[in-house]
Amino acid sequence: MNELLDGILATVQGVDPVVRTLLAGLGIMLETSVLIGLIVPGDTIVLVAATGVEGPVEFVALAVAVVVGALIGESIGFALGRWFGPHIQHSRLGRRIGEHNWHRAQRYLARRGGPAVFISRFLPVLHSLVPLTVGMSDMTYRRFMAWTAPACVIWSFAYVGVGSAAAGGYRELSDNLHWAGYLFVAVIILFLVLAWLGKKLLLRLEARHMTESAAPPPHPAVPPHISPAETTKGPAAGAADPSREDTVP
Repeated sequence: MNELLDGILATVQGVDPVVRTLLAGLGIMLETSVLIGLIVPGDTIVLVAATGVEGPVEFVALAVAVVVGALIGESIGFALGRWFGPHIQHSRLGRRIGEHNWHRAQRYLARRGGPAVFISRFLPVLHSLVPLTVGMSDMTYRRFMAWTAPACVIWSFAYVGVGSAAAGGYRELSDNLHWAGYLFVAVIILFLVLAWLGKKLLLRLEARHMTESAAPPPHPAVPPHISPAETTKGPAAGAADPSREDTVP
């Protein structure tokens, strides 16, 4: 296992750091724009790039590149939603995504507003649909950026931090532990499982904001000048009924 990982990590480190950083930023930009995030595995690209990090300068450069790439991608999604949103939604690609997912993103944004933008960065499917959906809404670009930027920073430093820490720990232990490769794989798998469980938990907590609300039972209209209590009372005893006509013998 160690020999295999040594070869993989050496290949990643053999890529020029500038090129590796730019490729990671480009990958995350594609993931967060125009539905490409449903195809391009941005988290995998960032994790692999992070295993080649050497030193704090490369770490910060990669994390910043990922944040910038994510913000550019989401800005592209916002602009396309603002200009071509309905056309994209009803295009062949939009139909393949499913009306259910579009409506879910629209309901979520309408009910949660800014927090939906923040939380959706960590949710599957929605992280690609929400920028387009925001573009089709009345939310301003400034407010959109104010909510999505912190989420992108958290996401970026989490993935870059785990990838670089796991690779750095493996390099320190691989000379003395023959099972260090298994430890590296276990750390990555544990992180991915925890990320998956976190997404599932978020989806469960936010599900009520994404589903259609049950329609309230219909109530009879009550004229504003009549109190609800009066509607439950019948005609007073002995009161004349205007609908009846008295006849004179």
